[in-house]
Amino acid sequence: MKRSFLSATGSQGTTVLHKTVSYTPHPLPARQFDPDTTEPVSFYLSSLEELLAWKPTSDDDFNVATMPLADREPPLRGKSPRTLVCHDMKNGYLEDRFIQGSASRDPYVFYHWQYIDIFVYFSHHAVTIPPVTWTNAAHRNGVSVLGTFITEWTSGGKLCESFLAGEAATYHAVAVQLGRVARFYRFDGWLVNIENPLSEAAARNLPLFLRALREQLQRDVPGGLVLWYDSVVQSGALQWQNELNEKNRVFFDACDGLFTNYNWKEEHLERMGAQAGERLADVYVGIDVFARGVVVGGGFETDKVPEPGLRVGGVSVLSCARRGGTARIRLSSPCRFWGLLAELLPTHSISTLPFSTCFCLGMGTGRFSAGQEEGVRPWYNLSAQEIQPLFTAQPAPGGAGRWLRTCCSLQDAWNGGSSLLIEGSIPPAAGHVAVRLFSFQMSAPPKLFLSLVYKLEEKLPEVVVALELTTWDSGSCHVGNIAALLGPATRHQPQPLPTPPPHLSGLLSGCGRQSTAGEGPSLPGSLLLGAALESSSLPRRPWAVSKPPSPLQVLDADSLRSSLPRVPSLEASQVLWRKSPGTDQLSLSLTLRWSYPPSQARCFRIHCQGMALPLPEQPQLLGVAHATLYRVVGLAVPEAPPKESCRVEFFVEPVLNEGVAVDRSRWGRLVLVYSNPASTN
Repeated sequence: MKRSFLSATGSQGTTVLHKTVSYTPHPLPARQFDPDTTEPVSFYLSSLEELLAWKPTSDDDFNVATMPLADREPPLRGKSPRTLVCHDMKNGYLEDRFIQGSASRDPYVFYHWQYIDIFVYFSHHAVTIPPVTWTNAAHRNGVSVLGTFITEWTSGGKLCESFLAGEAATYHAVAVQLGRVARFYRFDGWLVNIENPLSEAAARNLPLFLRALREQLQRDVPGGLVLWYDSVVQSGALQWQNELNEKNRVFFDACDGLFTNYNWKEEHLERMGAQAGERLADVYVGIDVFARGVVVGGGFETDKVPEPGLRVGGVSVLSCARRGGTARIRLSSPCRFWGLLAELLPTHSISTLPFSTCFCLGMGTGRFSAGQEEGVRPWYNLSAQEIQPLFTAQPAPGGAGRWLRTCCSLQDAWNGGSSLLIEGSIPPAAGHVAVRLFSFQMSAPPKLFLSLVYKLEEKLPEVVVALELTTWDSGSCHVGNIAALLGPATRHQPQPLPTPPPHLSGLLSGCGRQSTAGEGPSLPGSLLLGAALESSSLPRRPWAVSKPPSPLQVLDADSLRSSLPRVPSLEASQVLWRKSPGTDQLSLSLTLRWSYPPSQARCFRIHCQGMALPLPEQPQLLGVAHATLYRVVGLAVPEAPPKESCRVEFFVEPVLNEGVAVDRSRWGRLVLVYSNPASTN
């Protein structure tokens, strides 16, 4: 239940609340909030009854994704091969269920988004709603996110019979609710997995249910997807086929694609070509990367899967699962794994501006802001993950190994918890080195502004670091492998500006590291297709270079002239007071809400002042919000003396996509004035 309090709006959007401390318990819904701490959490639905009874309330707002699905090239609906990753991680909802993040020291992080097209969040709960942090991270990188509707074992059979064996209105009601859930929480569809035998009546209605679900989803989530997992066959028997064939074709025809079981062999792949016809790219060939059971490929042998499984079959399904055990996936392991597949999997390109990234993974051993360390505790929040580059290893001339590579660094950052590290040894003969970071596919604006913040581990005066753009004329561009484009390419080295644009002067002047900013040439009629980091040097000896550049920005120069919006007045609700035994401290929890123009802010920094007496001069950082609401949890504040009141102030600082500093006069501010009941007149 949402509980709001009377407020008065002060000058410049300041909200003032007067509150009498009350210890009367007002428990928040256990589904959306942790029962102990009241911090917001992601959740699933365990039964058909829960699904049919579901209705969204304001308590669900924390679970709504704020990041729209980014445009990308090629579009998902094209006929190009696609790659799907299925997250099957210890039944899900681990540290990733904490919407505002956790202090996990060993979280699971996925960040090779440019190689994949679809991300499925899988669990064995009946209705798996993807945690909002995963949806935000995937959408920022142009990847669609699917939840899971699963039935299995005896209980799953009973569930299926209850809505499939009867009247059409029953399975239509389930389809309507699944569509509404996806629309409200803003993810992109469902993987349907029926792993239990069905009666003849239920099997007959199953394709009709899938069609109804697909039609409902197209109304609720335009462009949404319904995928079918290879499980029961048309007769209702549970018989995994490991291919598309006549026994499961009826489900494929009713959906947007088929996800095959993992125990296929080469002859299965050869037969599927004729079965799929023009929809070959809609067949997702399952590959268990942990190589459990009798499967083809897996682990660091996945690149040795027969070529139809990775290319001709349309797509690979990479089940990134750790079912039990304590095996730790280090950051180096995913880089090695995806490096093996990089030349086999098509990548998708960024197709919109502005483009800005600090390369944050959504985790860290500390937190940084504008290059300054703000904390040394571990943290994990995938909503903070930013657009990730193409992690590559540069081959040495003559093919003698790899001599330059890009990877993640948790040791230093500009914003967030990590940066991009480019390291290696450049031989004397290589006077010009370009490391490809991103692929763009868009019509370039008349002028581009580019900026980069970087740091050299060794101060070498002969080394110059700069951004480089490579463009092709739009008439010569076709969707596919960027390296295979025909026609001459033009390499642009932006010209440095004598002074930065006014809105970015604060960002660049506050940088204690090297920075470079430049305005690109006029590019009418060109298609921007590559951004690379260039290192030029003419040393007489091999040398090592290690640079974490961040942030990297490519902006339409005209966008820098836009005025900066203000955070209007804040609202507070769901206030909870607790007395700390044996102390003169209180524990305060509350929900802050505000409004802000969509998609203009990367995040919001939440500050607080007044947690101790006397008042500190500067507000203290409480946390980071990735939506226009934030739950303050367990904030220690002084107890008000008899017949007196205390005050605590909250500030909301927007962090804009372009990295432009927002003056404090444009922050949101809420003042909470509180007193004990005994001191109330």
